[in-house]
Amino acid sequence: MSVDALRAGAAVIDLLEALGVPVDQHTADTPQRVARAWAEALTGYEEDPRDHLLRTFPGPENPGVVMVTGIEVQSTCAHHLLPIRGLATVAYLPHPGDPIVGLSKLARVVDGYARRLQVQETIGSQVVAALDKVLAPRAAGCVITAEHGCMSHRGVRQSTARTMTTSWTGDWTDGAHGAFEVLAEHRAAAAAAPR
Repeated sequence: MSVDALRAGAAVIDLLEALGVPVDQHTADTPQRVARAWAEALTGYEEDPRDHLLRTFPGPENPGVVMVTGIEVQSTCAHHLLPIRGLATVAYLPHPGDPIVGLSKLARVVDGYARRLQVQETIGSQVVAALDKVLAPRAAGCVITAEHGCMSHRGVRQSTARTMTTSWTGDWTDGAHGAFEVLAEHRAAAAAAPR
């Protein structure tokens, strides 16, 4: 994604003027600060998050479920341009002897898709599709629990509401933990996280 900082700053000036925001010592440099902040928030368009899964390591004959909980999700709602913040759990069930990826790569895949204008359901489905495409595991899943600024800061103003979405693929019945255990671990991580 090519960023035109001058055009983006000019657009913020137009927006603030249209909303009747006065220019003062606090807002004079706001347009360029906002342009830089949005460029950083939308870096997910500059990458293919699946690329993080390309470097693999030899896996064991009986790998069981590979699961990372407590992955921070920071995204932006495609409908209102307000923040989505929460936690994700990513899990996959490799075939015996198949390669595995570094655990940090699972978090990087989530972050890569989250740094776009999004809806929560899409982030989870994109993460699972990436795991399926690159690793071809027996099963993959992504669970996300998040707070949405479009619900907490406007409209119904429900500041304690959280949305949980799940995306699953493959056959979890053979897993040592299975999808229920993935959900339980996700709920435990979400409950332990500071608000």
